[in-house]
Amino acid sequence: MRPGDGVLFAVRPGVDAVALALGAVAAGGTLVLADPGLAPDVLAARMAAARPAWVVSESLLYTLSGPLRGLARRRGLLLPDLADPLPGHPVRHLYAGPWLPGVPRGALRLSRILRPSGASTDPAAWGILRPSGASTDPAARETGRNSGREGYRDGEARREAYGTNPDQPAAVIFTSGTTARPRGVVHTRGSLAAGLEMFRSAFPLGPGDVVHTDQLMLGLPALLAGATWSLPGGGDLAAELAARRATHTFAVPVHLDRLLRETPRLPGTLRYLLLGAAPAPPGVLRRAIEAGPEILSVYAMTEALPIAIASAREKLAQAGGDLLGVPLPGVGVRIAEDGELFVSGPHLARRYLGEEPLREIATGDLVRLEGDRLVLLGRKKDMILRDGFNIYPGLYESGVAALPGVAEAAIVGLPDPETGDEEVVLAVVPADGYDENLLRRALPEIVDAAAMPDRIEPLDAFPRSGRADKLDRAALRDLVTRRA
Repeated sequence: MRPGDGVLFAVRPGVDAVALALGAVAAGGTLVLADPGLAPDVLAARMAAARPAWVVSESLLYTLSGPLRGLARRRGLLLPDLADPLPGHPVRHLYAGPWLPGVPRGALRLSRILRPSGASTDPAAWGILRPSGASTDPAARETGRNSGREGYRDGEARREAYGTNPDQPAAVIFTSGTTARPRGVVHTRGSLAAGLEMFRSAFPLGPGDVVHTDQLMLGLPALLAGATWSLPGGGDLAAELAARRATHTFAVPVHLDRLLRETPRLPGTLRYLLLGAAPAPPGVLRRAIEAGPEILSVYAMTEALPIAIASAREKLAQAGGDLLGVPLPGVGVRIAEDGELFVSGPHLARRYLGEEPLREIATGDLVRLEGDRLVLLGRKKDMILRDGFNIYPGLYESGVAALPGVAEAAIVGLPDPETGDEEVVLAVVPADGYDENLLRRALPEIVDAAAMPDRIEPLDAFPRSGRADKLDRAALRDLVTRRA
């Protein structure tokens, strides 16, 4: 593998995936993450932009993208042609698992080059990664806590963590589905290493801790801190947390909501639960606190991981807007005249694929500063204009969602083609005890007079999109438009 080679990566989360991803980057490659489910023309545009030189995949995915492509499509799984992702552009192949039809001739097999002789392949290994030399003895873990932390702080370890060239591209992560201009975020070894260090310093983590997650940006800091990284096995999350005696885990709000409805009390070993990817409704935060662990909400974006962290208790105590927290050490922030937040720092992505280097990134979020704390008011593109008044939904949504009988709340604007003004619609997901009349009477205490909704629409659930199940405001607008 030559420095800068693109590596189309299609391996499900697990020990093999981690080893392959780190190995590819260490060898000079740049990971290009395959995203099943995208339309074929979107995939083709991404492949043309990234031009991978290697494909690293599971043998089953070669079969599903080749001989069984029709069956996969009928099941809703869309994959690039992994055997020939960019016609006319030759690639080399590395596959995990047994040989299956569709694996290209001459492809390298992972098991022949990755696993040392005698290494365990027993599923009872639980998918756990430990730092080299880590002890499984509780007493040894405790006595080694401080030395494990300090051992990774010297310059030699830092250089080994991201190689001798921190400017070497390490990953391309696409953030847009457009075919005309695929937007790929290019992170370098240096920017990822800086983000890992920020995560590691942001919350207590050391030898003896067990971090249960499939997120590299949390699992790798665990290893760097001398902790154990436990990878999910696909079973019941609460049961896995208990069986692995996990001390830390990560969830997106919508998945945590489902978990807490089934398991209101989480295992006693769990000390920290990190939330990310989307704002969490107050009801979910309250139930998460009651479930036992300390809840920390991470504010981040693909281009800058992480930016700020706030506890659930701090967020619930915030009056007006959504508290993001104090920017982490090393994170630069700038608030433009229109209130949009711009972020910079050593963890910032190097550039967008095919574009000039980045100095800072526009988050698209409208914020204000309260002391040294960032408070989210809403998304810039979500702003509603009515009667000359700018309405920022994020300023009010958390307060409405905190009312009795309301599980979730979102405010959207519907443009009037005749006046150019916007109708303001409050969509809610009712909870036990929902009463629209009581809700209307409570709104004046939460929502400014100029931002009061024209109508309220109760829905069974909000439409969501993406791997993080974020609120799909465009779909929500469409939904309440049809109901008008």
